Amino acid sequence: MVPRSKGMAGKGLFITLEGGEGAGKSTQARLLAEALSAEGHKVLLTREPGGTPGAEEIRNLLLFGKVDLSWRAEILMHMAARSDHLDNAILPALERGEIVVCDRFHDSTLAYQGYGIGQGASEVLAFLNGARKLVDFEPDLTLMLELPRTQALARLKARGGQTDRYEAQAEAFHERVLAGFDAIASADPARVKRVDAGQTPEAVSAALLQAVHESLTVQGV
Repeated sequence: MVPRSKGMAGKGLFITLEGGEGAGKSTQARLLAEALSAEGHKVLLTREPGGTPGAEEIRNLLLFGKVDLSWRAEILMHMAARSDHLDNAILPALERGEIVVCDRFHDSTLAYQGYGIGQGASEVLAFLNGARKLVDFEPDLTLMLELPRTQALARLKARGGQTDRYEAQAEAFHERVLAGFDAIASADPARVKRVDAGQTPEAVSAALLQAVHESLTVQGV
């Protein structure tokens, strides 16, 4: 597991939820935060890109902006939003000893910008990893929600709503993203816990909470 860095940011626990479109990350992040709060933990529920006023402005540009950015600029915009999110929300909460539950983080940037848009090109991955080191902070635990693309498409169709620029990408893009998430989970099994998101919402929630309880025991939070 990669160390947190940033002075270890107090005694809190930093949890991220990752996965492709339609895997249920936002719903499960909310349910996890509610379950942990019910157990008496102080919890910050947040998301990326976003989580602070400045980062939310960048989110709107990245997801719904009309201007196409170069791949370098897009990566740096995600890192800029992340830096503001860390400095003004995540790190202060961890310093207070809280549990932070975050919908997406570094792994999504690697999967979407590195593997999806960048198609796994060595130049793109090297640039992205360099930017990631500059931000210099990693989760304690990542919960990877895995769902076949066919099931995800059915969920997205049923959900409706506004489609962002990543959701609107071609199927080949989404296949590369899922392959990227698989590579990330395989490379760091100590941090990344795979969860079958095709189960009932209740079963997924139970699996996530169990993984968090195990991490809390290890971290001593």
